[in-house]
This record gives sequence, structure tokens and C-alpha cells, in this order.
Amino acid sequence: MKVVIDTNVLVSEVLRDRDPEAVILFVLEQDDFTWIVSEDILIEYRSVLARKRLGIPDLIQQRWLQLIGSLTSIVSVDQTISFPRDPKDAKFLACALSAKAEFLITGDRDFSEAQRLLSTTILSVSQFKRLVYAGYS
Repeated sequence: MKVVIDTNVLVSEVLRDRDPEAVILFVLEQDDFTWIVSEDILIEYRSVLARKRLGIPDLIQQRWLQLIGSLTSIVSVDQTISFPRDPKDAKFLACALSAKAEFLITGDRDFSEAQRLLSTTILSVSQFKRLVYAGYS
């Protein structure tokens, strides 16, 4: 199953661990799950992890960027989505649509309005844990 992970889930994992960490590790450990990214998503991951106000040490940023680089699958985005509610989030929707991803995991409530735009199931971290992760345990 193809999974797109919003930047806020990644940052939450890097800063706080707990549920986001469990979800990311679950996706990475399952042979039938693939963490899908686009070039635009990778750029956002790098940019957000480097934000000074987050205070993420360079070594941790580098470690995560190496993991992301080696453990994700990059897709070519051939779709354009208009998402006026939050245009910067359109890249996640376009990636999910282009990859025909089964899941988009996010902590952003803006995406609830996007569900009508694609067949990908949009879930929060806790919903993913309850509905998908728990079924594999």
C-alpha cells in the first residue's frame, strides 16, 4: 500500500516521538507498505526540518534526510490539484493522486475538505493507528 506522509507528521516524530514515530516505523517495516514522496515534498521536508525555530540539530536533520532518501519512493507527479483552502498542501494531494496512494497521513485538519478530490483515504495519525496499524498487530 502506498502512503503519503504530511510534513507535520514527520516533524512531530522528529520533535516528540510517540504516535507519529510508531506510524512512520510501521509504514517502513511493512513489506506491503511504501512511503511515497514527490520532489516537491522532499523539498518541503528539507526546508521545514531546517527551520531555526524548530531547533532540530544538524546531525538529526542529516540523519532524517538520509533515512527519507533511502526509505522512500519518489513518484513523478503528473497531476495538478487546486486546493484553495491551503495551496501549499496541494503537493501532497497531487502526489497521492499521481501515485494512487491508499493513504495520506496528516495532522492537518485542512485536508478533511480535500477528501472529495481523491480516492486516497486521508487519516490523522491516531486514525491510522486505530484503523490500519492495529489490524496488523
